[in-house]
Amino acid sequence: MGAQTFTTPTSNSHHVLTFLLPILLLIIMTNMQTTVATSSSSQTYKTYVKTACNSTTYPLICYQSLSSYASKIKSNPRKLCIYALSVTLQASKNASSAVSKLSKRGGLTPTEKGVINDCLENIKESIDELKDSVSSMNNLGVKGADVQAQLDDIKTWASAVITDDVTCTDGFDGLKVSTAVKTPINNSIVYVARLASNALSLIDSLSY
Repeated sequence: MGAQTFTTPTSNSHHVLTFLLPILLLIIMTNMQTTVATSSSSQTYKTYVKTACNSTTYPLICYQSLSSYASKIKSNPRKLCIYALSVTLQASKNASSAVSKLSKRGGLTPTEKGVINDCLENIKESIDELKDSVSSMNNLGVKGADVQAQLDDIKTWASAVITDDVTCTDGFDGLKVSTAVKTPINNSIVYVARLASNALSLIDSLSY
Protein backbone atom coordinates (compact mmCIF):
# COMPACT_ATOMS: atom_id res chain seq x y z
CA MET A 1 0.00 0.00 0.00
CA GLY A 2 1.22 3.46 -0.84
CA ALA A 3 1.94 5.94 1.85
CA GLN A 4 -1.05 8.13 2.75
CA THR A 5 -0.72 11.89 3.23
CA PHE A 6 -2.67 13.33 6.12
CA THR A 7 -3.49 17.07 6.31
CA THR A 8 -3.38 18.27 9.87
CA PRO A 9 -5.93 20.73 11.25
CA THR A 10 -3.06 23.19 11.72
CA SER A 11 -2.19 22.95 8.05
CA ASN A 12 -5.83 23.58 7.06
CA SER A 13 -5.99 26.60 9.33
CA HIS A 14 -2.80 27.94 7.79
CA HIS A 15 -4.24 27.68 4.27
CA VAL A 16 -7.50 29.35 5.34
CA LEU A 17 -5.63 32.21 7.00
CA THR A 18 -3.38 32.61 3.96
CA PHE A 19 -6.50 32.90 1.80
CA LEU A 20 -8.47 35.19 4.10
CA LEU A 21 -5.73 37.56 5.21
CA PRO A 22 -5.49 39.54 1.94
CA ILE A 23 -9.28 39.84 1.85
CA LEU A 24 -9.43 41.08 5.43
CA LEU A 25 -6.66 43.58 4.76
CA LEU A 26 -8.48 44.83 1.67
CA ILE A 27 -11.70 45.29 3.64
CA ILE A 28 -9.88 47.16 6.42
CA MET A 29 -8.06 49.42 3.95
CA THR A 30 -11.28 50.15 2.04
CA ASN A 31 -13.09 51.04 5.26
CA MET A 32 -10.21 53.28 6.31
CA GLN A 33 -10.23 55.05 2.94
CA THR A 34 -14.00 55.49 3.12
CA THR A 35 -13.74 56.90 6.65
CA VAL A 36 -10.98 59.30 5.63
CA ALA A 37 -12.92 60.40 2.54
CA THR A 38 -16.09 60.90 4.57
CA SER A 39 -14.21 62.86 7.21
CA SER A 40 -12.56 64.99 4.53
CA SER A 41 -15.91 65.71 2.84
CA SER A 42 -17.53 66.52 6.18
CA GLN A 43 -14.79 69.01 6.98
CA THR A 44 -15.09 70.55 3.50
CA TYR A 45 -18.83 71.05 3.97
CA LYS A 46 -18.33 72.58 7.41
CA THR A 47 -15.74 74.92 5.96
CA TYR A 48 -18.27 75.96 3.31
CA VAL A 49 -20.88 76.72 5.98
CA LYS A 50 -18.35 78.63 8.08
CA THR A 51 -17.22 80.72 5.11
CA ALA A 52 -20.81 81.51 4.15
CA CYS A 53 -21.65 82.42 7.75
CA ASN A 54 -18.78 84.90 7.87
CA SER A 55 -20.84 87.21 5.64
CA THR A 56 -23.82 87.25 8.02
CA THR A 57 -24.64 89.65 10.85
CA TYR A 58 -23.98 87.07 13.57
CA PRO A 59 -21.37 84.62 12.18
CA LEU A 60 -20.92 82.56 15.34
CA ILE A 61 -24.66 81.99 15.84
CA CYS A 62 -24.93 81.19 12.13
CA TYR A 63 -22.24 78.52 12.24
CA GLN A 64 -23.40 77.04 15.55
CA SER A 65 -26.96 76.70 14.23
CA LEU A 66 -26.04 75.25 10.82
CA SER A 67 -22.79 73.27 11.20
CA SER A 68 -24.63 70.10 12.26
CA TYR A 69 -26.47 70.18 8.91
CA ALA A 70 -23.27 70.63 6.85
CA SER A 71 -23.37 67.10 5.41
CA LYS A 72 -26.90 67.76 4.14
CA ILE A 73 -26.18 71.28 2.92
CA LYS A 74 -22.89 70.21 1.28
CA SER A 75 -21.90 73.19 -0.88
CA ASN A 76 -25.38 74.07 -2.08
CA PRO A 77 -26.28 77.74 -1.39
CA ARG A 78 -30.02 77.14 -1.80
CA LYS A 79 -29.96 74.30 0.74
CA LEU A 80 -27.97 76.55 3.05
CA CYS A 81 -30.79 79.11 2.88
CA ILE A 82 -33.43 76.42 3.38
CA TYR A 83 -31.75 75.17 6.54
CA ALA A 84 -31.14 78.72 7.79
CA LEU A 85 -34.87 79.43 7.46
CA SER A 86 -35.82 76.03 8.92
CA VAL A 87 -33.59 76.59 11.97
CA THR A 88 -35.21 80.00 12.46
CA LEU A 89 -38.66 78.44 12.16
CA GLN A 90 -37.82 75.86 14.85
CA ALA A 91 -36.45 78.58 17.11
CA SER A 92 -39.68 80.54 16.63
CA LYS A 93 -41.72 77.49 17.61
CA ASN A 94 -39.53 77.05 20.69
CA ALA A 95 -40.02 80.72 21.57
CA SER A 96 -43.78 80.36 21.16
CA SER A 97 -43.77 77.37 23.50
CA ALA A 98 -41.65 79.19 26.10
CA VAL A 99 -43.77 82.34 26.04
CA SER A 100 -46.98 80.31 26.12
CA LYS A 101 -45.79 78.52 29.28
CA LEU A 102 -44.90 81.88 30.74
CA SER A 103 -48.45 83.10 30.18
CA LYS A 104 -49.75 80.34 32.45
CA ARG A 105 -47.66 81.40 35.43
CA GLY A 106 -49.42 82.69 38.48
CA GLY A 107 -49.02 86.20 39.82
CA LEU A 108 -48.88 87.98 36.46
CA THR A 109 -50.17 91.53 36.38
CA PRO A 110 -52.77 92.55 33.76
CA THR A 111 -50.01 94.54 32.02
CA GLU A 112 -47.72 91.51 31.87
CA LYS A 113 -50.53 89.32 30.54
CA GLY A 114 -51.22 91.88 27.83
CA VAL A 115 -47.56 92.09 26.82
CA ILE A 116 -47.25 88.28 26.71
CA ASN A 117 -50.40 87.88 24.60
CA ASP A 118 -49.24 90.55 22.15
CA CYS A 119 -45.87 88.86 21.92
CA LEU A 120 -47.48 85.49 21.24
CA GLU A 121 -49.41 87.05 18.34
CA ASN A 122 -46.19 88.43 16.90
CA ILE A 123 -44.45 85.07 17.22
CA LYS A 124 -47.40 83.34 15.54
CA GLU A 125 -47.08 85.72 12.60
CA SER A 126 -43.35 84.97 12.46
CA ILE A 127 -44.02 81.24 12.32
CA ASP A 128 -46.47 81.66 9.44
CA GLU A 129 -44.02 83.87 7.55
CA LEU A 130 -41.19 81.40 8.05
CA LYS A 131 -43.34 78.48 6.90
CA ASP A 132 -44.10 80.41 3.72
CA SER A 133 -40.40 81.21 3.31
CA VAL A 134 -39.27 77.59 3.67
CA SER A 135 -41.97 76.38 1.28
CA SER A 136 -41.11 79.01 -1.33
CA MET A 137 -37.38 78.33 -1.04
CA ASN A 138 -37.98 74.60 -1.50
CA ASN A 139 -39.95 75.35 -4.66
CA LEU A 140 -37.64 78.03 -6.00
CA GLY A 141 -37.92 78.12 -9.79
CA VAL A 142 -40.16 75.04 -9.97
CA LYS A 143 -42.40 74.84 -13.05
CA GLY A 144 -41.04 78.01 -14.53
CA ALA A 145 -41.86 80.20 -11.55
CA ASP A 146 -40.37 83.70 -11.45
CA VAL A 147 -37.31 83.11 -9.25
CA GLN A 148 -36.65 86.78 -8.56
CA ALA A 149 -40.26 87.34 -7.47
CA GLN A 150 -40.03 84.31 -5.18
CA LEU A 151 -36.79 85.58 -3.66
CA ASP A 152 -38.31 89.02 -3.12
CA ASP A 153 -41.22 87.40 -1.26
CA ILE A 154 -38.87 85.31 0.87
CA LYS A 155 -36.80 88.37 1.77
CA THR A 156 -39.98 90.27 2.67
CA TRP A 157 -41.12 87.46 4.96
CA ALA A 158 -37.69 87.14 6.62
CA SER A 159 -37.60 90.90 7.20
CA ALA A 160 -41.11 90.75 8.64
CA VAL A 161 -39.95 88.12 11.14
CA ILE A 162 -37.32 90.52 12.44
CA THR A 163 -39.91 93.31 12.64
CA ASP A 164 -42.34 91.06 14.53
CA ASP A 165 -39.64 90.12 17.02
CA VAL A 166 -38.60 93.72 17.57
CA THR A 167 -42.26 94.65 18.09
CA CYS A 168 -42.52 91.95 20.73
CA THR A 169 -39.58 93.23 22.77
CA ASP A 170 -40.56 96.88 22.20
CA GLY A 171 -43.80 96.03 23.97
CA PHE A 172 -41.91 96.25 27.28
CA ASP A 173 -40.98 99.90 26.78
CA GLY A 174 -42.56 102.22 29.32
CA LEU A 175 -44.44 99.39 30.97
CA LYS A 176 -43.93 97.84 34.37
CA VAL A 177 -42.87 94.30 33.52
CA SER A 178 -40.92 92.09 35.92
CA THR A 179 -37.50 90.69 35.04
CA ALA A 180 -38.94 87.18 35.48
CA VAL A 181 -41.21 87.89 32.51
CA LYS A 182 -38.97 90.16 30.45
CA THR A 183 -35.73 88.13 30.50
CA PRO A 184 -36.96 84.76 29.15
CA ILE A 185 -38.99 86.49 26.43
CA ASN A 186 -36.04 88.67 25.43
CA ASN A 187 -33.68 85.70 25.31
CA SER A 188 -35.99 83.67 23.07
CA ILE A 189 -37.00 86.52 20.78
CA VAL A 190 -33.54 88.03 20.33
CA TYR A 191 -32.19 84.62 19.30
CA VAL A 192 -34.94 84.21 16.70
CA ALA A 193 -34.33 87.72 15.36
CA ARG A 194 -30.61 87.04 14.98
CA LEU A 195 -31.25 83.75 13.18
CA ALA A 196 -33.69 85.54 10.87
CA SER A 197 -31.12 88.26 10.20
CA ASN A 198 -28.54 85.62 9.30
CA ALA A 199 -31.00 83.83 7.02
CA LEU A 200 -31.75 87.12 5.27
CA SER A 201 -28.02 87.74 4.73
CA LEU A 202 -27.59 84.30 3.18
CA ILE A 203 -30.63 84.82 0.94
CA ASP A 204 -29.25 88.20 -0.17
CA SER A 205 -26.06 86.40 -1.22
CA LEU A 206 -28.02 83.84 -3.26
CA SER A 207 -27.56 84.45 -6.98
CA TYR A 208 -29.83 83.01 -9.63
